[in-house]
Amino acid sequence: MPTRSASSSRSADASVEDSVDPDDLNASTDSANDATNDAGDGGEEKLRSGIQSIEVGFRLLDVLTSEPRAMMLRDLAQRAGMSPAKAHRYLVSFLRLGVVAQDPVSGRYELGGFALQLGLARLARVDGVKLARIALAELRDALDITVGIAVWGNQGPTVVHWMESSHPAKASLKLGDVMPMLSSATGLLFAAYLPRSKTAPMIERELGSAQHYSWGSTPRSAEALEATLAEVREHGAARVEGMLLPTIHAFCTPVFDASGELALGLIALGHEGAFESEWNGAVDTALRDCARKLSYELGYSPAER
Repeated sequence: MPTRSASSSRSADASVEDSVDPDDLNASTDSANDATNDAGDGGEEKLRSGIQSIEVGFRLLDVLTSEPRAMMLRDLAQRAGMSPAKAHRYLVSFLRLGVVAQDPVSGRYELGGFALQLGLARLARVDGVKLARIALAELRDALDITVGIAVWGNQGPTVVHWMESSHPAKASLKLGDVMPMLSSATGLLFAAYLPRSKTAPMIERELGSAQHYSWGSTPRSAEALEATLAEVREHGAARVEGMLLPTIHAFCTPVFDASGELALGLIALGHEGAFESEWNGAVDTALRDCARKLSYELGYSPAER
């Protein structure tokens, strides 16, 4: 693990290192409190209490994670809600551990090499579909709606997980089904967010068929498709109402990965009259919240798009 001497940070922060901050008293007594807790509390109580000083110090890391540029001590401390002197003491330890780095010229702080290793280790272990299955199970139980997961496969957007509500939508879908690009919420979502080089063969084939067959409001020309995809990007999700299957409404909401690419789509559908298909309604809002949390778990930052 990278190490760094605290003396390297003294030149930029000597004016604040030895100042007295009344708020520091809380953090400085944590060690004594922790020792007392370990001696007197039960196991469950110790788990509940945690270590306050660690939680306080991580406020600095949270600020550095959300800030795209290195920061001066005073700005970092202000954003973290603590005095510069208090922030400096935590930063000295973070510097030693390699979690934080300091520019030797400007004195500004940023995330260090070990923080990168932590992030990479997390990304290497995370399974987006597994996380989505757990999250969607909770959403299905809370709203009693049919939900599913789709990923991009060799043949197109493919259903890889499916959970029925207590009143199944009879959508005739099963695991492994490839969804149409133009007449399903899932297909429109992938068409809107994936590079056209991936989706072009399927789109061109379906546009050709759309000239002869009618699926409600399915786009029948390249111009109509582009207008539809623009609406999907504007809303940040895809919605169809009775397009692929009569009386069946559906949403498909994107989950992005650390590189800002579409990782998977979260599906929710139901029968007309028993499914809230309005934008910003209960289903749309819950699905977006779920997708937002999963994207965060996969390392996505909205600023990247």
